[in-house]
Amino acid sequence: MSVPLLDLTAQYRTIQDQVDDAVRQVVQSQRFILGAAVEELEASVARRVGTRHAVGCASGTDALLLGLKALQLEPGDQVIIPSFTFFATAGAVWNAGLRPVFCDIDPVSFNITAATVEPLLTDRTRALIPVHLFGQMAPMEELMELARRHGLAVIEDAAQSIDAAQDMGGQARRAGSVGTMGAFSFFPSKNLGGFGDGGMITTDDDELADRLFKLRVHGGRQMYHHEMVGTNSRLDALQAAVLSAKLPQLDRWTEARRHNAAAYDRDLAGVPGITTPVEEAGNRHVYNQYTIRCHRRDELKKHLDQAGIGNAIYYPVPLHLQPCFSELGGREGDLPVTEQAAREVLSIPVFPELTEAQRDQVGDQVVRGLQEASPPGR
Repeated sequence: MSVPLLDLTAQYRTIQDQVDDAVRQVVQSQRFILGAAVEELEASVARRVGTRHAVGCASGTDALLLGLKALQLEPGDQVIIPSFTFFATAGAVWNAGLRPVFCDIDPVSFNITAATVEPLLTDRTRALIPVHLFGQMAPMEELMELARRHGLAVIEDAAQSIDAAQDMGGQARRAGSVGTMGAFSFFPSKNLGGFGDGGMITTDDDELADRLFKLRVHGGRQMYHHEMVGTNSRLDALQAAVLSAKLPQLDRWTEARRHNAAAYDRDLAGVPGITTPVEEAGNRHVYNQYTIRCHRRDELKKHLDQAGIGNAIYYPVPLHLQPCFSELGGREGDLPVTEQAAREVLSIPVFPELTEAQRDQVGDQVVRGLQEASPPGR
C-alpha cells in the first residue's frame, strides 16, 4: 500500500459542500479583492490567535516581508534567524534590505533559543525571527526576555504553527500572539491551507497594524493616495472564503495530527537508528510535519521511496550554506547542530486523514528500511 506525504483530496472530500458554497458566494458577488470575506477571516484569526489585529496578505513570505518593512529599520540592520528553516525566512530579511545573521538551533526541538541567539548580538542587531518549526513553538519566554533587554523587535515565523501554544507564566499563549508580530502562511500544505497562496500578520500594536494595512496596498488606505512605498500583497477574497470555511475544522484536524504523532511515538519508541520528535514541556505541538532523525537517513529515504511511502527532507541545505548568501561568509562547520540536522532529518506522513492502516504501513516500512540500512552484524 502506498501512502502519500499529504492527501489534500481526502481532506477536500470531507468539507466539499462548505468550501464549494463559500467559493460560490464570492463568485456570485464578483468581489474578489479584499472586502468582507477577507475582513471576516482577519477577525476570526485575530480572535483565535489572541491579538487585536490580523492583516491578510498574499503569502507567508509576504507576511514576513511586510512585517519587516513595517518596523522601518535602516538598510543593513541585522536580523537574527535560524539557518535551519525554509528559505522565505532569510529571503524576506534580504529583500527588506536587511542583513540576515544565521543562528544555530537546539538539537531536540530544531528551534533557536536564547543561548544560541545571544552570542550573535551586535550593535546593529534590530530584530530576531524565531521560527516555530514543524509545529512547535520556540522558547518564547526566554527569547522575549532577551529581546526586551536588548531592545529588539520579534517577528514570530508561525508559518507551520497555527494553533500551536506554549505555557507562559501559567497562561497558554498561541503562536503569533507573543512577539511584536506573528507571520502565518496559508499555503495548501499548511495545517490551515487555502487553494493557493495566502498569508497573515498578527499584532497587538495599533501603529504597526496601520502600517501593514497600508503596505499591502501600495502604501495607502485611500486609493491613489500613498503615505508609504508599499506593494501589492492582498489576500484574495476567494482564498479568504476557502480558509473561513476550513477554519471550523482546524481543532479536529489538529487533534488528528497529534493522535497520529502519538501513535508513531509509541510504535517507533526504542527502534534502533532513529529519534522521534519531542514535544517539549509546556508546548502544544501541532505537527505540520512529523520529523524523525536518522544517521542513515538517505538509505532510509531510498527504501521509503521504493515502498511508495511519502516522505521529504525539510531541509537538506542550511541557509548559511546556500550559494545566494555566500557573500555573508558562511562556511561548513559554522553551525554544527544545524548541519547535522540537515543530514539526518526525514518527515513522514502525519496528515489528519491518515488511516490507521496507512499509519501502520508507514511505521512498518520505517522499521524495515532501518533494518536494511543497518543489517545485523554490521
